[in-house]
Amino acid sequence: MKKLLTLCFLLTATMLLAKPPKNQYVRIKTAYGQAIIRLYNETPKHRDNFIKLAKQGFYNGTLFYRVIQNFMIQGGDPDSKSAKPGQELGDGGPKYTVPAEFKDSLFHKRGVLAAARDDNPAKASSSSQFYLVEGKRQTDGRLDTLEQTRLKGFKVPAWQRVVYKAVGGTPQLDHGYTVYGEVVSGIDMVDLIAAVEKDKKDRPLKDVPMTIELLKKKECKQLDKLLQVKK
Repeated sequence: MKKLLTLCFLLTATMLLAKPPKNQYVRIKTAYGQAIIRLYNETPKHRDNFIKLAKQGFYNGTLFYRVIQNFMIQGGDPDSKSAKPGQELGDGGPKYTVPAEFKDSLFHKRGVLAAARDDNPAKASSSSQFYLVEGKRQTDGRLDTLEQTRLKGFKVPAWQRVVYKAVGGTPQLDHGYTVYGEVVSGIDMVDLIAAVEKDKKDRPLKDVPMTIELLKKKECKQLDKLLQVKK
């Protein structure tokens, strides 16, 4: 009987250890520090595409090539790896797009990861280019104006207004660009990069290369527990 109980305990423990984490996290490293980002399960196409590219080491050595303080920092263009000063960037990446995954619950609050795109009518995302929102705190007046202009009549929910006023963000981008993750640690890296000196095209005068790596299952489980996030 004791042997049977021991076996059952071991099987249960093994199953618990084998259970995958609820979320995938990635680490972005730069000379200005590092940030850990949780990829949203609500946007599986963008999540899986980002994971695929990160596994390939695609982003390693690419630059944050466009930075605008109080707005965002953008990267993910493979052409930036060997870009000369003043070189036009923003058109590089694998030759496919990712279908838009707009969710009312996912919005451009400070610290989110979102996909860049061109002016295609379907608002499909770039295969590789992304941005991290620094943003700024909003006022009710500013949000009211955006609803009637950039947001074309869409009403910002009351609970999102609270976040935009307290934390900040870029609400003008909602329903136009897919949000698919958020910084859970290291938002100061975004602030530091956004504040660097840049040229007339918003490219940092001193290159800001990055590396992106997937956190291991054990680390992801620990973060799930620490942050108490749900699947």
